[in-house]
Amino acid sequence: MYQRNRIAVIIPAFNEELAIREVVIDFLSLHFDGRRVIDELIVCDNGSMDCTADFAYAAGARVVREEQRGYGAACLTALSALGKRPDVVLFVDGDQSVVPEQAFRLLDEIVLGADLVIGTRTLGIIEPGAMAWPQRIGNKFFTWLIRRLWKVPVSDLGPYRAIRYSALQRLMMADQSYGWTVEMQIKAIQQDLSMIEVPVDTLKRIGRSKVSGTLHGVVGAAGGIFGKVVSLWCRDPVVSPSNSTRDLL
Repeated sequence: MYQRNRIAVIIPAFNEELAIREVVIDFLSLHFDGRRVIDELIVCDNGSMDCTADFAYAAGARVVREEQRGYGAACLTALSALGKRPDVVLFVDGDQSVVPEQAFRLLDEIVLGADLVIGTRTLGIIEPGAMAWPQRIGNKFFTWLIRRLWKVPVSDLGPYRAIRYSALQRLMMADQSYGWTVEMQIKAIQQDLSMIEVPVDTLKRIGRSKVSGTLHGVVGAAGGIFGKVVSLWCRDPVVSPSNSTRDLL
């Protein structure tokens, strides 16, 4: 089934030299029926001051650079660098916090018809120390806010996700910072895309978190996500009764 889909992986990375090599190797090593699953893997070096880019390239990634700091900026730059048009884009963090083999859980649902699949940490196993309390509290609050405003059962803003490229183009993603993940989910709701949550496990990241590991990161992330939720609500507060978001336990 994967043979009929061209799959690209996008990895935004900032100072991830301790982890990026293994992340790239692990995803490029995914196989199904003797064929490599990932057709293209792009690491966007988001202004790293270490050897992230060198290690990613040596491991087999295509590396592009985006000097403007921001998760969304890195994702947009990587997307603009895609070669042949993919069918599916898989977004992955470069800190070894995800289980590569669990990508099949996300991709299986795309093959079955979903437009967007969120790897949901709250439904899986969270390794001790893998999510700091600001992440847990923020995730709980913002998913509650989305449920409250749009009446859709969202339970995580997890960055491990897969989306059809055609659906991604429809969303016209624009956020260049912390609001990228929530923008994708809310726009998917607003456009009545089929959005599904599947459980994924969360490992303790390699290296220090650039968000939950600093006060600046925590405040910036909270403000960016809240601002994005409010702006999208003001633009289109209509609740679609047919949205097919669901949890898979």
